[in-house]
Amino acid sequence: MPELAIEARELTKAFGELVAVDHISFSVREGEIFGFLGPNGAGKTTTINMLITLMRPTYGEAWVAGFSVLEEPDEVRKRIGVVFQDPTVDGRLTGWENLWIHGRMYGLGGSELRERIKEALELVELERWAHVVVRKYSGGMIRRLELARTFLCEPEVLFLDEPTLGLDPQTRARIWEYIEALRREHGMTVFLTTHYMEEADRLCDRVAIIDHGHIIALGAPEELKRKVGKGVLFVRLASPLHVRRLVELLRAKGLADDIRPVGRGRIAIFAQDVPSLIPAVLEEAMRAGVPVAEVSYRLPTLDDVFLSLTGRGLRDAEAGPRERMRAHMMARARMSRRRR
Repeated sequence: MPELAIEARELTKAFGELVAVDHISFSVREGEIFGFLGPNGAGKTTTINMLITLMRPTYGEAWVAGFSVLEEPDEVRKRIGVVFQDPTVDGRLTGWENLWIHGRMYGLGGSELRERIKEALELVELERWAHVVVRKYSGGMIRRLELARTFLCEPEVLFLDEPTLGLDPQTRARIWEYIEALRREHGMTVFLTTHYMEEADRLCDRVAIIDHGHIIALGAPEELKRKVGKGVLFVRLASPLHVRRLVELLRAKGLADDIRPVGRGRIAIFAQDVPSLIPAVLEEAMRAGVPVAEVSYRLPTLDDVFLSLTGRGLRDAEAGPRERMRAHMMARARMSRRRR
């Protein structure tokens, strides 16, 4: 049985009256890629900041690589690597210079550091760009350089906070390959936050889904998707005004266990045998005089898991007042740290 690389117990962070992370508990095994999946403002970055000792929990405790984030923060920092949402490399320096300075901060030097820089740049395919200033890099290249930087010191646990945010699909796929290589070739534990469900599905051994500071589901992606059913039927109506009426009619007929409106004039039906439902649903809509504009069917995704639990999709979960307040609080905290 693998030992635990991360363990959180009742981890909580409050900013005044706003509770950003609310008594969450989970564990991550050594060598695992563990995903923290949720919409913007759900509490993903706040959780990472507590685990990497940038924020002190309001309540609860966590251990990373066997050390307490409260009592032994220096020991935690020695054993982790972090790629933040916002770039932290120096655009005025070359890629090689950025890596050299980072290595020196961790006590590396001489031929050992040069060899590690060479290996790291080869891993992320930036050898030809090693001596080019970083301000000339694309967003994807900067992300790859930041991954190379974390590899230099061979951390036991790598934290990636939205590592592919804003990247094009091709670059995102390449980043996925690098993350998989780090785990495969070096046995690294990876804690990954994302709101891209395909990213979590592709990379993660297990996923925790977080919403409004609470973990609402935890398990392997396939396990979570099986709980939804074997398929999801989406029915888009010509007029959103008829959504509630049709949902009530379909529920009364007992056509499926889970039928719910999901916004934009659509209804989602989660069932084991979706294809057989389509004629019955269209017949009920026709009988009720409800015009159907479109019917579509797909196998469950992690977004459907979130949808079945919350009634909205991950990408439909736009920041509301609570999320905007949390972002404001975190921005103030960052500014305060810079002043110190």
